Amino acid sequence: MEHIIESQQFSRDFLFDLFQKTDEMKKNPPKSLTGKIMCSLFYEPSTRTRLSFESAIIKLGGFVIGTENAEEFSSAVKGESLEDSIRVISKFVDVIVLRHFNEGSAKIASELSNVSLINAGDGKGQHPTQSLLDIYTIYKEIGRIDNINIAIVGDLANGRTARSLCYLFGKFKNIKIIFVSPENLKMKDDIKNYLAKKNIKFKEEIDLNKIIGDMDIIYMTRIQKERMDPETYEKANGKYIINEEKLKLIKEGARILHPLPHVEEIDLPIEIEKNDKRIAYFRQAENGLYIRMALLDYILNNDNKN
Repeated sequence: MEHIIESQQFSRDFLFDLFQKTDEMKKNPPKSLTGKIMCSLFYEPSTRTRLSFESAIIKLGGFVIGTENAEEFSSAVKGESLEDSIRVISKFVDVIVLRHFNEGSAKIASELSNVSLINAGDGKGQHPTQSLLDIYTIYKEIGRIDNINIAIVGDLANGRTARSLCYLFGKFKNIKIIFVSPENLKMKDDIKNYLAKKNIKFKEEIDLNKIIGDMDIIYMTRIQKERMDPETYEKANGKYIINEEKLKLIKEGARILHPLPHVEEIDLPIEIEKNDKRIAYFRQAENGLYIRMALLDYILNNDNKN
C-alpha cells in the first residue's frame, strides 16, 4: 500500500490494525517521523483535513511544506499541469497529501510520484482517509461495525465522503444502509452495484422521519452548493435538518456523524452539541488527527512492506 487512493484498497484486517495503532497514537505518540517532510498540496479549500494532516506529521516529529490554495498560489497559475507539479514536488519530500477538484486526479498523480501519495479528496470521487476516521468513530462510539443500521443523508450524488464510507462497509457483515436524499441527489449506481455484490442491504428513502428512530448511525452530509447549479441547490437546500425536534426521534444509543463543515442541515444549540452523547461529529473530527498520525506512521515507517 504505497499510495492511499481509494477506500477499496483497505482490508478488514488492515482496518483493525490501524484502529489499534490509532489508539496508541492517542495515548503516547512517538517521534517516529523525525526528519520526514510532508507536502500539503491542496487545490480545493480544506480546514479539518489539511490541518489534521499537518498537525499529525508535526506531532510525530516531521515537517510540513505546501499551500492551502495551490490553484492560486502555485505554478498552476502559470499553467503548470498537476502531473508536472507532482514530478517536481516528489523530489523534495517524503509524502504528498493531495486534494484536487478533478475526480481521478489522485490516481494519475500517484503514478508519477516518486514518494507515497495520499488522496485527500478528488472532486466527486473519493476521500479515503475521511472514511477511515468515520469507520473508526463508529467502532469507538458503538463498539462494533458489523450488525448496524445506518442512514446516510443529504447530497449523495456529489458526496465523496459517503461514497468512500460505503466502500468500507463492503468489508463488514449484516449492515443495513438507508440512503436518504432528494430525488435529484441520489447515490450513484456504481456504489449501489458495489454494495449489491458485497451482499450489503440498502434501500432509498425520501422521508427521514420514517426511519430515523431505527438507526444506530445517522451520517449527515451538507448539500454541496459548489458542485451544482443554483436550481438544483434550491430544490435540495433545507430538506433534511437535525434540530431539537428531530433529535427527540433518535434513540439514546445512536450517534449522529457528519464529515463537516455542517451548515443548515444541523440546527442544534451549542449546549446540546456539548452535552448530548448522540452528537459525535466533533469527536469524529478529532479522531481525524489520530487516524492520520497512524496512517502516516504506517506509510513512512514502511510497516506496509513487512
